[in-house]
Amino acid sequence: MRAMLAVARREFAAYFATPVATVFIVIFLVMSGTLTFTVGGFFARGQADLLPFFNFVPWLFLFLVPALTMRLWAEERRLGTVELLLTLPITAGQAVVGKFLAAWAFCAVALALTFPLVITVNYLGEPDNGVILTGYLGCLMVAGAYLAVGAAISAMTRNQVIAFVLAVAGCFLFAAAGSTIVTEFLSTNLPWLAEVARGLSVAERFAGFARGVIAARDVVFFASFIAVWLLLNAAILEHRKAD
Repeated sequence: MRAMLAVARREFAAYFATPVATVFIVIFLVMSGTLTFTVGGFFARGQADLLPFFNFVPWLFLFLVPALTMRLWAEERRLGTVELLLTLPITAGQAVVGKFLAAWAFCAVALALTFPLVITVNYLGEPDNGVILTGYLGCLMVAGAYLAVGAAISAMTRNQVIAFVLAVAGCFLFAAAGSTIVTEFLSTNLPWLAEVARGLSVAERFAGFARGVIAARDVVFFASFIAVWLLLNAAILEHRKAD
């Protein structure tokens, strides 16, 4: 645990040592606010909740999280520092979890900075803040899922651009798996695959959190999803080290 936290602290500090943190947070806050108040029709709905915000978060993270993960391992491999990191008295798994926790904490900071939305909705009405808190928890789960996918893909290549493109494609696959278009197509052509796709949909699992429902199956899904991709990440690093 001590080794993982050491890696996490190092990585978290590294985000704020470069413009990456500022750019990510500013883009996220501007886009989330713009989509919530314009496309989401925050005022036009006449309801005191943050559903317009939560509806867009999985799709915002679809592009922003891969931009965060593309450098996690691709840059380390390009510079050759991954070999140096793995010669330290830590395992590949500890390094993977440490980097993941740092990126996840950074996403939590970005989400926390959207607190003016919570203040606004409480000023305008009497929302159920328990539902809002659950929605934010769901956003954090989605961020963790995308981070795990992006980190594993970043470990496969030395090129950050390739890591970004592949991570966006991979995250989109899991985000759109439960959409109406995909499920209707699969129901017509591959009925057995329709339920599998719906079950693997990150957006579908997040919908319950946005409504204020914490279902055990959704929590287990996100925990298992993240664990599988982190294990894959560690396996890739071990394989690369063996090469």
